[in-house]
This record gives sequence, C-alpha cells and structure tokens, in this order.
Amino acid sequence: MEWLQTLVLAGVQGLTEFLPVSSSAHLVLVPVLTGWPDQGLAFDVAVHVGSLAAVSIYFRNDFASMLREGLRRPLGADGHARVGRLVVVASIPVGAAGLAVDAGLSESLRDPLVIAAATIGFGLLLLAADRAGAKSRRLESIDLRDAIVIGCAQILALVPGTSRSGITMTAGLLVGLTPAASARFSFLLSAPVILMTGGYKTLQLAAGAADAQWSALAAGAIFAAVCAYACIHAFLRLVDRIGFAPFVAYRLALGGVLLWLFV
Repeated sequence: MEWLQTLVLAGVQGLTEFLPVSSSAHLVLVPVLTGWPDQGLAFDVAVHVGSLAAVSIYFRNDFASMLREGLRRPLGADGHARVGRLVVVASIPVGAAGLAVDAGLSESLRDPLVIAAATIGFGLLLLAADRAGAKSRRLESIDLRDAIVIGCAQILALVPGTSRSGITMTAGLLVGLTPAASARFSFLLSAPVILMTGGYKTLQLAAGAADAQWSALAAGAIFAAVCAYACIHAFLRLVDRIGFAPFVAYRLALGGVLLWLFV
C-alpha cells in the first residue's frame, strides 16, 4: 500500500468507527471511488485495533472499575460490575454470527449496492428511533433485556453500510436511552467486539492465511487510534445537543450517490 492510501484509510476509519455512518462501508468505498486497490481485511482489522486502543484509553477508568468491581462483587446488582456483565452479554450474539458470516458471506456483502441499501435503510431506522425514543433513561438503568436487544441488533452490523455504532445506538434509543447513554454503551460495547474480530484475524495472519504489510498495518493502527480518540471525545460532547439528524442526512446523501454511481 502507498503511504497516502494508508493514512487516508486509517483517518477515515478512525473518524467513522464511532459515528453512526459505518466505517466498514467507507473502507470498502474509498478504494472503489479513488481507484486504489482494495486494502484487504488485514488492514481493516489493523485500523479497528487502533480504534480499540482509542476506546480503551478513553474509557480506561470505566473498564478498570468494571474489572475491579467484577472481581470483588461478581454478582453485584448495580454499579460498574453490572454494566460490565451486560457489555459481555451484548457481545455474545455478534461473536457467534460473525463466524458464520466469515465462513462464506463476507465478500458478497462488500458490494456497493448492498452498502447503499444498508446506508439508506438503517439511516431511516435511526431517524425513526431518534424521533420515537423516550430518551429518558441513563446508562445505569440498562437491564438484561436491553443488553440482549442491543446485542442482537449488533448482528446487523456485519452487513457493511449498517454501522455497528449506528445500529447499537438505534437499539439504545428504541429502549428509551438518552442519546449520550446509547452512545456511551455503544462505545463500551465496541471493545469486546473489536477484540474478538482482531484476535480472530490475527490468528489467521499468524497462520499465513493472509499476506500482511506490517509497516502499513502499524501506521494505520496508530493514525486510526488518534483520529478515533478525537472522534469519541467530540461525539459525546455534542450528541445530546445536535442529535442524530445530521448523520441521517449524511447517510441518505451517501446512499443516493452510491445508487447513482452503481445502479
């Protein structure tokens, strides 16, 4: 990979991973629109690992409290231990479904028309949730039913264009969470999901199942981490103020352009 391609793709992924606009869709579409060769799944995983580093550093106190309280009070009914358990529960469905998709469907899903349909369809769903959601519940109120709903919704993010952050925030809004609470739970939930994906693909690389340009992967991961950290910070400060309408408008415009280009 050329260095320009590496930095552009890493920046795009870092800035879109935690926004409800689908980083995976952008990583597929940028090469299509620029004429660059596909960067491959190994690079996709590397920049997602950079995003994992960003979210782990940003929420380091939350994750430390989850671990500490989870070890001290594994069955605690409130606090960080309970939130940590719910993050684990919500991560299970997509982990199981991801293996099935990787077994034979991943390439067929990386199609521009699939991305266009998912971008528009799930953008409209986000708009409906933003309008219909009660937006009255805070993060501490999440229960087991909410975690299962959000976790099952996350399976849909295996389709590029859906957006993992977007679909989990949509589900959070539908169960009554505030925009900030739905975003925060989505970000916490991203850590185990990215860890599972990165771990699985790293094993494939180590076994020689894919070629890797390690310098490009390392540079991409670092730059994606910087961009993702800045994105998390800005989004959490602004989401309650601006809502999701700007992101819905972007998704509809992007989906329209894709249909115009590829139909």
